Amino acid sequence: MNAPLPQRVGSRQVFAIAGPAMVANLTTPLIGVVSTTAIGRLDDAALLGGVAMASVIFDCLFWLFGFLRMSTLAFTAQALGAGETREQTVILVRGFIVAGLIGGALIVLQMPLAGALFDLMGGSAGVTHAAKTYFMIRIWSSPFAFANYVILGWLVGQARANPALALQVVINLINMAATILLVLVYDTGIAGAAVAALLSESIGFVLGVIVCRRHAHGGFAVPRATLFDRAKLMRLLSVNSDIMIRTAALITVFLFFTAKGARAGDVTLAANSVLNNFLLVSAFFLDGLANAAQQLCGRSFGARDARGFADSTRLVLLWGLGFALVVAVLFALFGPDIINFMTASEDVRRAARDFLPFIVLAPIPGVFAFGFDGIYVGATWAREMRNLMLASLAIFMGVWWALQSLGNAGLWCALLAFYLARGGLQGARYPALYQATFSSPSPRLRGEGRGEGESPQGR
Repeated sequence: MNAPLPQRVGSRQVFAIAGPAMVANLTTPLIGVVSTTAIGRLDDAALLGGVAMASVIFDCLFWLFGFLRMSTLAFTAQALGAGETREQTVILVRGFIVAGLIGGALIVLQMPLAGALFDLMGGSAGVTHAAKTYFMIRIWSSPFAFANYVILGWLVGQARANPALALQVVINLINMAATILLVLVYDTGIAGAAVAALLSESIGFVLGVIVCRRHAHGGFAVPRATLFDRAKLMRLLSVNSDIMIRTAALITVFLFFTAKGARAGDVTLAANSVLNNFLLVSAFFLDGLANAAQQLCGRSFGARDARGFADSTRLVLLWGLGFALVVAVLFALFGPDIINFMTASEDVRRAARDFLPFIVLAPIPGVFAFGFDGIYVGATWAREMRNLMLASLAIFMGVWWALQSLGNAGLWCALLAFYLARGGLQGARYPALYQATFSSPSPRLRGEGRGEGESPQGR
C-alpha cells in the first residue's frame, strides 16, 4: 500500500474530469423541461403547479443530502492518492449503507414530512393534492437517488469521469423517456411523472452497481470490522454533518431570494425566474471545474503532494475565471435577445433587462465560490467550509437588510455579496489551511486529526 509518486497536474487532467461533468450537467435541466411540457399538455393548471411545487421540494430535499456525493468523492480521491486500493471499496460500501439509512428514514417519515412541507408551501387545494400525489410516489426513489450520489462521487473520485458521465446521462434520458411514455402515451398524469423518476433512479442504481463492481478491488465483500471502523465512521459523520449544515445555509439563501422576489409581485418574480436560468448556465461550467478540484485536490491531499494540490488550485481557478469572463461577455451581448426569446411579456422583459447587469457580473465572483468549494471538499476542510458558509449567509442577510429599500435591486446586490463572501472568505483562509496541511511530516491525513486548522493534519 505505497502511495504513488506525485504527478504533475495540468489542464489535461482538469478537463478530463471537468469536461464530462459539464456535459452531464447540461442534460439535467432537460428533465424539468420535459416534465413541465408533458404535464402542461394535459391542460390542467393544478397538475402543472403540483409538479412544479413537488419538484422544488425534491430539489431542496435531495440537495440537502448532496454530502453523500461530495464526501464519497473526497475520501475516494484521498484513498487513491494514498495508494489505498482496498479502502476505496470500503468507502463505496460504507456510502451505500449511509444512503440506504437516510433514504429509508425519509420513506418511513413521508407522511409527517409531506404534511409539514406542503403546509409551508401554502399552495391551493388542487395544486397541493397534485403535489402530494407526486411526492408519495417519488419519495420511494430516495434510497436509489442517494446511492447514485455515492456511485457518482466514487467514480469521479477515482478519476473515472466518463463512466460517471454515461451513468448520469442514462439516468436523465430514462427519466425523460419514461415521463413522455407514461404521461402522454398511457395518460397516467402526475403519478406517471413520479414513477418515471423512480424508474430512472432505480435502473441507474442497478447499472451503477454493475459499473462499480468492475472497478472494486476484491469485490464488495468487506470485513465487518473494517467497514465499521469507529474512527473512520466518526470522521465520515463529522464531515457529512458539516457539509450538510453548509448546504442548508446555501439553500436558505436561494429560498429567501425566491420568497422575497415573489413578494415583490408577479412581474418581479417572473423576471427573476428568467434571469435565474442565466445563473444555471454559468453554474454548468463552474460546477464541472469544482468537480475537477474535488478529485485533483483530494488525490494530492492523500498523496501528500503539496505541489500537485497548489497546481490543481491554480488551474481550476484560472480556467474558471476564463470561462466566467467568456460567459459574462456573452450575457452582456446576447442577454436582451435571450430574455426576449424566453418571455413574451413586455413588462417581464423590461424588468429582466433592468437587472441583467447583475447577471453579467455574477460569474466572476462565482468562480471563486465554486472553485474553493471544490478545493475545500477535496481536502475535507469541512468544518472551515461550514463556518465560512454560515458567515457568508450572515453577510447576505446583512446586505439585504441594509439595501432592502432598493427592492429587487437590493436583493440582487445581496446575492452578489454572498458570492463574493463565499469565495473571498475561503480564499483568505486557504493559505493557512494549506500551510497546516502540508507542513506535517505525518503521511496519515485522513481521519486522525482533531479538526480543520487544529492540527498539522489539516482536517
